[in-house]
Amino acid sequence: MSASEPDWWRSAAIYQVYVRSFADGDGDGTGDLSGVRTRLPYLAELGVDALWFTPWYVSPLADGGYDVADYRAIDPAFGTLSEAEKLIAEARQLGIRTIVDIVPNHVSDQHVWFRAALAARPGGPERALFHFRRGRGTDGERPPNDWESEFGGPAWTRVPDGEWYLHLFAPEQPDLNWAHPAVRREHEEILRFWFERGVAGVRIDSAALLAKDAYLPDFAPGRDPHPYVDRDELHDIYRSWRAVADEYDGIFVGEVWLPDSERFARYLRPDELHTAFNLSFLACPWDAERLRRTIDETLAEHAPVGAPATWVLCNHDVTRTVTRYGREDTGFDFATKAFGTPTDLGLGTRRARAAALLSLALPGSVYVYQGEELGLPEAEIPRDRIQDPMHFRSGGTDPGRDGCRVPLPWTGAPPAAEPWLPPPADWDAYAADRQAADPDSMLTFYRRALRLRRTEPGFGDGPLTWLPHPSGVLAFARQDGLVCVVNLGADQVALPAHDSVLLTSGPLEGGGLPRDTAAWLRA
Repeated sequence: MSASEPDWWRSAAIYQVYVRSFADGDGDGTGDLSGVRTRLPYLAELGVDALWFTPWYVSPLADGGYDVADYRAIDPAFGTLSEAEKLIAEARQLGIRTIVDIVPNHVSDQHVWFRAALAARPGGPERALFHFRRGRGTDGERPPNDWESEFGGPAWTRVPDGEWYLHLFAPEQPDLNWAHPAVRREHEEILRFWFERGVAGVRIDSAALLAKDAYLPDFAPGRDPHPYVDRDELHDIYRSWRAVADEYDGIFVGEVWLPDSERFARYLRPDELHTAFNLSFLACPWDAERLRRTIDETLAEHAPVGAPATWVLCNHDVTRTVTRYGREDTGFDFATKAFGTPTDLGLGTRRARAAALLSLALPGSVYVYQGEELGLPEAEIPRDRIQDPMHFRSGGTDPGRDGCRVPLPWTGAPPAAEPWLPPPADWDAYAADRQAADPDSMLTFYRRALRLRRTEPGFGDGPLTWLPHPSGVLAFARQDGLVCVVNLGADQVALPAHDSVLLTSGPLEGGGLPRDTAAWLRA
């Protein structure tokens, strides 16, 4: 794929950067923009087309930066706005575009709007930008409704004057009132601010949660429409956003968790979002039949609106692929996360390599979370060092998401300062400099795969044709004679007829494909 193509996003390989944990440029233990800039050659050699940065804005970091206090400034821990502009320009010179993260559902409780709302009287215009309500009960001592926070516990917090405010996530993340025109105007200006600084796209956090039922009714299972998920009002919001993006040839990728494929596809109509994360694939267990069904359903729900699918194995919120695939339950569900889950990392690594070839061969675009190319496992963080609010809101039963956010090991040498999250004792074995010199390492494997994906015209967006295959195997053809075969069964299988082997995730055995192994072939 050429970096100059206008539809680059339809086939792109995009690398997710969690800035706080990517690269520490000033030696204070926290990742920063100067660190990212020094690693741009690494990312160019890896072969990615774009970088998605999780929020780098001013934030108290109550939720890893997803509590934004100022969208027009970079958090001082990461650098400055000027440095962000340099990073965007330097990456583009290497053929790498930049995607920033916008969090429209809520802001930080330190945002100027919310501080003004707290200082205002009940019923004041400042509070109309959020969801303030009187409580229930004789003295308003109970929350206005029964909604639960995504992080556990009530979705309401009471302020000293007796009113309550809504937060679908942490109390430090008050929800905005998207029925207020000022909220819509502000976000359109934020989009313009970043597009004018050269970003190529925007990732939209919690994209299906913005609009709320104006009456804020109690939650009733099966209620249609849902009081705050996937409401029809959202589509008008995203049409106005699309008009802004089209002024700059910008693109959107939405975080849309919806089980209804028809409802999901509505967000991808030609005048709304360009792409949305395929989170059902991310959560799917390592099972051939279920993966094929997920792939078929994904392609089918995208086809009516002509949007490309987007594939992802891992991100900053979910258990790392190597660990997940090495467990008895190879799917992902926030509700089942637990401390001390037995894991076979050898098995997980073998499957993660095969899954990488599968995801990179599927039609559309693909996202790679930082550290996946190093084969990093999930780190178990000591309880006294956990920072994720999911852990605390669960009463300490959920290990939280910090285990996939430990800073990357660039070298085997000890870091100049203690990282903000403690790395495991064996982290140096995964160091990027060691893997770069190892022809069999995960890093070398990812470089080869991404190079082939970029240079072979049959990859990226386009048709997929399933091929006959034994039980427990996935086999499909792409354009220009490319074939991908993945063996998820218990026994070795024969490869289909082919002219050459382009790449395998592990060694072949007597010309056959072992279990938990994938191959790219030229037919």
